[in-house]
Amino acid sequence: MKAESSLELPKHTDCAFCAYLTGKRRYTILYRTATTATFVTREQRGNPHLLVLPLRHVSNILELSDSEISALSIEVRNVAKLIDCAYAKAGIAVWQNNGVPAGQAINHVHFHVAGTLDGGGTNFGAVEEISFDETEAIAEKLRKKI
Repeated sequence: MKAESSLELPKHTDCAFCAYLTGKRRYTILYRTATTATFVTREQRGNPHLLVLPLRHVSNILELSDSEISALSIEVRNVAKLIDCAYAKAGIAVWQNNGVPAGQAINHVHFHVAGTLDGGGTNFGAVEEISFDETEAIAEKLRKKI
């Protein structure tokens, strides 16, 4: 395998996810493990829509260590189980984007885990951001099932 990637990554000087993790910016963090965090996103494309990411700043999936990808995979599964338990959705979608052409908007690798909408699927179009209070309410519902 070649050492350098040809991925066209988002150009950011500051990482929003790292700012959330350090408390520099307010965001709903559902929980953390030793190496991962799970966020309740303000862009709810499913019901609910959560993000699972490594605590270490890593820009894309190609840069993850074996232990990080293993930990992330376990947490993606755990979050899917949590959504199933708390929301009893007919389906759960999992996706992950690498590079701007693939839809990556934040330069910190993350996995989306979302319960399907009532009519099925998830919303990949524009969605209105919900408030911090609304993401906190989603987190409280989920925490009751942890």
